[in-house]
Amino acid sequence: MISHIDEVRAILRDAQSVVFFGGAGISTDSGIPDFRGGQGLYDSRPEGFSDPPEYLLSRRCLSSEPEKFFRYYRENMLYPSAKPNAAHLALAEMERRGKLKAVVTQNIDGLHQAAGSRNVLELHGTTAVNYCARCGRRFDGKAVTSAPGIPRCECGGMIRPDVVLYGEGLDGDVFDRAERAISDADVLIVGGTSLTVYPAASFVEYFGGEHFILINKTETPYDGLAEYIFRQSLSEVLPMLVC
Repeated sequence: MISHIDEVRAILRDAQSVVFFGGAGISTDSGIPDFRGGQGLYDSRPEGFSDPPEYLLSRRCLSSEPEKFFRYYRENMLYPSAKPNAAHLALAEMERRGKLKAVVTQNIDGLHQAAGSRNVLELHGTTAVNYCARCGRRFDGKAVTSAPGIPRCECGGMIRPDVVLYGEGLDGDVFDRAERAISDADVLIVGGTSLTVYPAASFVEYFGGEHFILINKTETPYDGLAEYIFRQSLSEVLPMLVC
């Protein structure tokens, strides 16, 4: 039995509003690599690419070298066979039982929705949606995955993923809703994120509730604020917290 699980379950049973704020670590057990972990995408150079991911996933790369952008994006950011793991399913069950009010995620993989979560605030957008940069028409994921080279709309415009690239700001409406959800929560569960990437990491600072629970395999800059810290995987801990 993981230490303090029963204490945290008691907290969640009495809670009125629980919010989960997570990052790439929740999806690693679904076969999607982390970004900044020991085997993370940012610690490697995939074959055929010499530029860093921060450039390859940037607005500048999309504008100046779109062929390179889409090749890297298709090969390293899309995981169509990935399925929700026990952590995603546990959060969906918490929401179904009326405890979890929102999932605030830095992920773009759509696994929270696939697991059944309904109130998901995607800070960095989603690979499931694409749009024409010229006319604004929206497309599903196949518009990018099935197109050779640069995907094009019927109007001739480039179809791009509805994700926040380096050099772009977060969606203001999503940002405000996430801030409000965390500010209103009495319990905040943070998991699978290094809490080093801003502005997303700053959301922890909006929390003024009573209980801050952190689930992350490595240390974060906010460990000192957490009431409980678990170093196990999210897919191990979160199912034990469903109550």
